[in-house]
Amino acid sequence: MLDYGVAIVRICNKLSRTEEGRHIVGQLFRAGTSVGANYEEACGAQSRADFVHKLQIVLKEIREAKYWLKLIQRSGILSGEDIAEAINETREISNIIGKSVITAKSKT
Repeated sequence: MLDYGVAIVRICNKLSRTEEGRHIVGQLFRAGTSVGANYEEACGAQSRADFVHKLQIVLKEIREAKYWLKLIQRSGILSGEDIAEAINETREISNIIGKSVITAKSKT
């Protein structure tokens, strides 16, 4: 998860400092970097219910990050391999966390 956060920071650093760029940077930076922090919180959960709740927060933040990355790509603000790789990694993390939530819920 730390590498994902690093990738988000690097993408944010590449965005222009226009009004639109600053807005997107703020949103993407907040959502994308909170994924790893919230995952770490989930790992230290005090109960299965707490674990599920915290994983759902991770899922919410990763979905938001995916939105901002797709917006960047489709609008042409940035393009290329960095964005495509970040979107792919976002999908993979989303799938893993989503399945983890389902599994954890089924065991409660």
